[in-house]
Amino acid sequence: MTSTGPAAYSPLVIDHVRNPRNIGEMENPDGVGRVGNPICGDVMELYIKVNDGIITDASFKTFGCGAAIATSSMVTEMVKGKTIEEALEISNKAVAEALGGLPPVKMHCSVLAEEALKKAIENYYERRGEKPPFEIPVSHEHHH
Repeated sequence: MTSTGPAAYSPLVIDHVRNPRNIGEMENPDGVGRVGNPICGDVMELYIKVNDGIITDASFKTFGCGAAIATSSMVTEMVKGKTIEEALEISNKAVAEALGGLPPVKMHCSVLAEEALKKAIENYYERRGEKPPFEIPVSHEHHH
């Protein structure tokens, strides 16, 4: 079972696992996205602060494997300072690429990170009693 060892992770993934950015529950977030993968038991919560349509802060709480922690950590870094529209364009592939790649068996973790972000944005609009001004895309990668 060597493929699941640390060697399968890029140095950046390992860095995010050891020193996760923006970890912890946020006080009074403007949006919370909670997603879980019952198969592997990963649970991810993403919190965002929004000011004038710009995500000014993001943090996360993740129970899961190293890749789940690294992808949540990276996605919070990627969304800071972005508009909601820009944040919605962040794909799981972009998260994985930003981390220097993920082992194929861990790609589902980046999908979770993307979904948590989209849920947090959706929740932000719900809390304001507004309809999102766009469709919230939910990407489930299907292999045809």
